[in-house]
Amino acid sequence: MDRKFEVSRKTGETDITLSINIDGSGKSNISTGVGFFDHMLNLFAKHGLFDLDVKAKGDLEIDAHHTVEDVGIVLGQAIKQALGEKKSIRRYGSSFVPMDEALVLVALDLSGRPYLVFDAELKCEKLGNMETELVEEFFRAVAFNAGITLHVKALYGSNTHHIIEAMFKAFGRALDDATRKDDRIEGVMSTKGML
Repeated sequence: MDRKFEVSRKTGETDITLSINIDGSGKSNISTGVGFFDHMLNLFAKHGLFDLDVKAKGDLEIDAHHTVEDVGIVLGQAIKQALGEKKSIRRYGSSFVPMDEALVLVALDLSGRPYLVFDAELKCEKLGNMETELVEEFFRAVAFNAGITLHVKALYGSNTHHIIEAMFKAFGRALDDATRKDDRIEGVMSTKGML
């Protein structure tokens, strides 16, 4: 069974169509109107080996907030649907990713219990046309819509671009790890019998 899903969402602020293939090869086609965000989503797909297509139009004349957050919502929904009943997946994933002077840890659990711990000092307030505070909003939207317990921690680093880039790469790698199938797992990885 293919683990892929497409979601469309249209509001008064954004119009988004997104598809993800969990068992992809890292191909992506991203267009949100927010250049730095597009770059980060491409990195997430490449390093997680997900095929990801995102077409988003948002009220960028105001700012990037609605676009970034709503893409997170839709990505979370697509991940949740693509994983279905989560049979035979490893459930947990983590990754340390260095980017020059920065080091980031992402750890996650596909538990069905959404939670976000985001621990990072982002000194630069804006990269391109994206406010850096939106990185946390994006991860919160993904976690709460996919049902992921997600921890994102910048252990150290001084360059905001490097820290955020390491976050997106680490998130891709950790999610790839957690979504991998393991033939030894019967049903789901839980003593409760469900996730």
